[in-house]
Amino acid sequence: MTISSTTDSITVLTGMYAAEAEYFAAGGPDEASFDLLAPFFAPDVVLHQADSLPYGGTWRGHSGMTQFFLAMGAAWESFDMAEQGFLATGETAVVLTQVRARATGRELSFPILQAITVKDGKITEVRPFYWDTRVIADACAGPRATG
Repeated sequence: MTISSTTDSITVLTGMYAAEAEYFAAGGPDEASFDLLAPFFAPDVVLHQADSLPYGGTWRGHSGMTQFFLAMGAAWESFDMAEQGFLATGETAVVLTQVRARATGRELSFPILQAITVKDGKITEVRPFYWDTRVIADACAGPRATG
C-alpha cells in the first residue's frame, strides 16, 4: 500500500461522485450524457447490484453503466447521496453513503456500503451492499394492493 494510491482512489471517487451529482442535476439518464461520468470508469467496469432490486444484476462497460442509470432513474423519483464517508487502502475503497430517496411517493432513508476497486485512476468494479433490499424493492414497486 502506498499513500499516493490511497489518495488517488479517494480523488477518483470524490471526482466521480461530483460528476454524478452534475449528471443528475443536468437531468439524469433521460437528459444528461454519460460522458460526464465516463472518465472515472474503466471501459470494462463491472457493477454488481443485488438481484432483488429493480435495477439488479451485473452491468458491464460504459454501455452497461448507461443502461444501469436508465434503469435506476426509472425506479426512483429522487435519489440523494446525503452523507458519505471514504476509506481507501491502495486499490480498494469502501464508501458508506446515507441515501435519501423517493419512489412511488414513498420517502426512504437508508445506508449503502460500496466496495470499489480503483486501478490506474479508473473505477474497475463496484459492489454495493444494502441494509434491506426488500424495503427498497417494495418502495420501487409501488403501493401494495390490499383485500
